Amino acid sequence: MEAVWRHRWTRREYERMGEAGILAPDARVELIDGEIIEMSPQNTSHATAVVLVQQALTTIFRIGYSVRTQLPLDLGERNQPEPDVAIVKGEARVYLAHHPAQAELVVEVSDSTLKFDQTNKAAVYAQAHIPDYWIVNLVDYRLEVYRDPRGDLYRSKVIYEVDDQLTPLAKPEATIDVADLLP
Repeated sequence: MEAVWRHRWTRREYERMGEAGILAPDARVELIDGEIIEMSPQNTSHATAVVLVQQALTTIFRIGYSVRTQLPLDLGERNQPEPDVAIVKGEARVYLAHHPAQAELVVEVSDSTLKFDQTNKAAVYAQAHIPDYWIVNLVDYRLEVYRDPRGDLYRSKVIYEVDDQLTPLAKPEATIDVADLLP
């Protein structure tokens, strides 16, 4: 029997590939559990949902936070995801020399990658202790909210329908209409 070896890339190796031009500057890829994952092209409903999420969260997270859209998070040695939207503490210039290593809230807009986002990405975010992980589920037209990370799992998953409201953990005084996040 022939042995099969997989190479798990580190974040530094991944960054060097970009610097060396091995990964094109416009390549839509991210590093998940040491593997370079090609991201799906965005259809119009996905793109619209990303903008809606960004707009809704920007109105809530104004002072003391940055709303980052499709930008890297450095989540350990073998993970550099680029979530659709991430809320991080601090103004944008705080991250001039490095990507954030933590987020208060991460949102993925999901259609063709739904299972991957519910499993692989959820595990990465749970391991990084992201307290609030949301999936804008375009397949079932609802919002999935994952909280209480333990190891590589979230102990809480709540489904919100289009008529529901929810409160981000980092802003307990704010409410968001789920309808504002869905295209």
